Amino acid sequence: MTTRPLSRWLAPAPDSAVADSLRCGKSPWGHFIHLLWASWLFITPTFGSGYDATWVTITALSFPVFLVLYTLALVRPQREGWWYALGMVGLSLALLRWYPSGLSYFVFGCVMLCVGTRVPMWRYLAYVLALNAVLAGVVALIGFPMKLVAWMLPTTLVIGIIVNFERINELKDAALRLSQDEVRRLAATAERERIGRDLHDLLGHTLSLITLKLELSRKLFDRDPAAARTEIAEAEKVARHALAEVRSAVTGIRSADIAAELASARLLLEASGVALEYAPPPALPDELERPLALVLREAVTNIARHAGASHAEVAFELDAGRVRMRITDNGRGGLDRHGNGLTGMGERVRALRGRLELVSPARAGTSVLVEVPLEGAEIEPVATMIAPAAERPA
Repeated sequence: MTTRPLSRWLAPAPDSAVADSLRCGKSPWGHFIHLLWASWLFITPTFGSGYDATWVTITALSFPVFLVLYTLALVRPQREGWWYALGMVGLSLALLRWYPSGLSYFVFGCVMLCVGTRVPMWRYLAYVLALNAVLAGVVALIGFPMKLVAWMLPTTLVIGIIVNFERINELKDAALRLSQDEVRRLAATAERERIGRDLHDLLGHTLSLITLKLELSRKLFDRDPAAARTEIAEAEKVARHALAEVRSAVTGIRSADIAAELASARLLLEASGVALEYAPPPALPDELERPLALVLREAVTNIARHAGASHAEVAFELDAGRVRMRITDNGRGGLDRHGNGLTGMGERVRALRGRLELVSPARAGTSVLVEVPLEGAEIEPVATMIAPAAERPA
């Protein structure tokens, strides 16, 4: 009877810190790994009176309370996270006279003010300063050695600022993913509407003409069979012509992958404050079109998420049975060749018997070159590599 209410109570609320992590594609258990810092709770007695009966009793009673407050600060709505963080601070202050180890609860409470809630950085710093002032007042009131808590202010400020920046970046990544999904949804909707218009223009008049000729042949069938057969033959000719036009349109739709991806990329990067320049892509075989479009999408996503760039460019080149696609930006560079989706990009390019080259010196932008063969031409595949600044292509 108690399992279901407990599970409902611990289920992450839609606007909780755990739910935010899930939306960012991260494991919610990452928050609980931070509990390793609570090991200081069990280390600090070695610098003082040791593990006496008072310490053991208070730890056995207070630590479960701390764990409950910490968990609730993560899974409950963020408007409530404030109270659970203050609960940790209050637990520390209430036990301080007899339990110096409880200062760990104070540190966690200060940090959770930015994890379990959404507050601007300046307001968070003001809260931490205020809580440290309260701590100083309690220390003076109970006669606790001030030198033992002098390190609390820099500790809570530094850890809190680091965690706050991490959280801000997570929220920015989540917002970016949402904007990417929205851009692609709008691009897909626009493409469907274009296809609908094209098919309507192609088939509307043609089907009306076929219907008219078949109706006419039916009326002429008894009076003039030869004329009826002529109308049927013309209807067949119109139908075959319409079929050829539909096939041509479908081919055009298939070959629009890179063009559509470029349009989507421009919308995405402009939403991220990056200007994108590109020329119309060349006509490519169907078996190259889609994989290159996916490589382009991954490269553009890297620019939006990680580059910190203000300008990007996509260029295509056809030469001697090869097609080259180069994506460059003027961002911070220094990409890890084993991360940021480059492994998947390399696999797609190798499947096309091509090669992928990455040039990403620190603070000097990034250049991604994809080269694949056309028809029977072959290019010797090479490993994805990062060249130093001196080797950057012009």
